[in-house]
Amino acid sequence: MTSWINIDSMRLRYLDVAPRSGVSDGPAVLVIPGHTARIEGYLPLVELLCENRRVLVLDYPGSGESDKPQRAYNLAFYEAVTIKFLDELAITEAVPVGGSLGGNLVLRLGFRFPDRFKKLVAWAPGSSWPSRSLLASLLDRVVAPTWLGRALFWPTVRIQSRFWYQAEFAHRSAHLEETFHYYRRVMSRGFVMMYWGMAADQLRYSLFDLAPSVSQPTLLLWGDQDHGGGMGKGVARLAEQIPNCCLHVFAGAGHALEAECVEALGEQILTGI
Repeated sequence: MTSWINIDSMRLRYLDVAPRSGVSDGPAVLVIPGHTARIEGYLPLVELLCENRRVLVLDYPGSGESDKPQRAYNLAFYEAVTIKFLDELAITEAVPVGGSLGGNLVLRLGFRFPDRFKKLVAWAPGSSWPSRSLLASLLDRVVAPTWLGRALFWPTVRIQSRFWYQAEFAHRSAHLEETFHYYRRVMSRGFVMMYWGMAADQLRYSLFDLAPSVSQPTLLLWGDQDHGGGMGKGVARLAEQIPNCCLHVFAGAGHALEAECVEALGEQILTGI
């Protein structure tokens, strides 16, 4: 059952699952959803992780059922929300796990707060590419705050969705249908501003700039069919840059590991936390 929390006057939905065994053998696991994603997409993964750990998932501002304020959205904003969320629940240490935007935030949070996040698990993290600041500025100044944001949203996500799942993934059509139904239901000015704002900031900053300073044990995961935006080369470079990194590759998988191979993903995460 989901709960609600107020952070900076925003009403945010979250899931907080106690260890099924009744006893936790380590810090809570914080699952950070990907760009535009929501709690529902991670329920099968939560079921695999909660045997001996408390597991939390947050619908970030602009996504899921949480409030969607009309404001600037960027990585620093989501980082601040994450810390305030954990503070409100009196959680002083957690293991962040996430893919895509979630993986990006995992590494950024680990870089900024190494004493609070002592182990990291990220798959196909956004910003696994060189900075593209000019494109980011274009999205921020021309697309996100104008009518273009909504006009370009649908064709953009339809093109983008080709990289989410492999064509052979048995449940691909159902996942896509459910996702686009969700988009239509929550469509609003705030949702569109979140979409373009978070996309722009992931283009503006590169994880290559901070990866050598991520000192804690890091499990980096990647599906070997995920090459959108140069992801394969980017993940390989991150694996070389992060000093204490273990890279695991899922054969035949694409970008959305939490959907395509959730059991194998859960098994790997449990080895890394």
